[in-house]
Amino acid sequence: MSCLLTSLCQVLSDEEKRKQYDAYGEEGLKDGHQSSHGDIFSHFFGDFGFMFGGNPRQQDRNIPRGSDIIVDLEVTLEEVYSGNFVEVVRNKPVARQAPGKRKCNCRQEMRTTQLGPGRFQMTQEVVCDECPNVKLVNEERTLEVEIEPGVRDGMEYPFIGEGEPHVDGEPGDLRFRIKVLKHPVFERRGDDLYTNVTISLVEALTGFEMDIAHLDGHKVHVARDKITKPGAKLWKKGEGLPNFDNNNIKGSLIITFDVEFPKEQLTNEQREGLKQLLKQGSVQKVYNGLQGY
Repeated sequence: MSCLLTSLCQVLSDEEKRKQYDAYGEEGLKDGHQSSHGDIFSHFFGDFGFMFGGNPRQQDRNIPRGSDIIVDLEVTLEEVYSGNFVEVVRNKPVARQAPGKRKCNCRQEMRTTQLGPGRFQMTQEVVCDECPNVKLVNEERTLEVEIEPGVRDGMEYPFIGEGEPHVDGEPGDLRFRIKVLKHPVFERRGDDLYTNVTISLVEALTGFEMDIAHLDGHKVHVARDKITKPGAKLWKKGEGLPNFDNNNIKGSLIITFDVEFPKEQLTNEQREGLKQLLKQGSVQKVYNGLQGY
């Protein structure tokens, strides 16, 4: 009896052993159960993690993060063709230490309180740490963005950690979204370039030669010795934009010809002379030109 009383006294005088005895009885002491509020509660009620978001210590690993910033970066078609490096000045808020303390890393935690043998109460409370005080100070930074040849409209260039700051965590990212500006001469369609050339009626009938200044300044030679109809198209392979994934591959330059007719009216004598020269009879055909579209 004295041994039993001695053992009980040892248990009651040790807070941890007493909790184990209240939760598991003598078998708990023999089996060496580890005492914790979470273990005791799960022993009686199972795992409640699915109800309350899992282990709070696992939740603490989710570091808060500042917002991402997306900025449209306007680039010219010349830059898309040749590539470029663009410097952007960024005024970024940076956290600096300030006098005093502040609450930080606040989180919801579940607390369990033992009310008696086999009886527990669970409450939720906000728990915060104490951290040094901080203030946000604007700092000017220069970022260099590489405009790669063939870059597509809407593509994004991320700068990790250059977004909005978070005083209790990590800053977000800064993303530059490419916006290709309209060009007065060329229109982009994928890797192909489109442009229009207006020629005179005489050039359309007799032929012509000309050079088109490309985006990097080199000349694209165009020569026609045949009749060029209004709306006719000429493909110049390899004179388009470089492919973004493989700069050695380039699209085509598609030239559409417009014919400008004389503004002055012809005399009767000129009309008869033109008819004799062309030797072309009347062609007046009515048809559905949009069929199939």
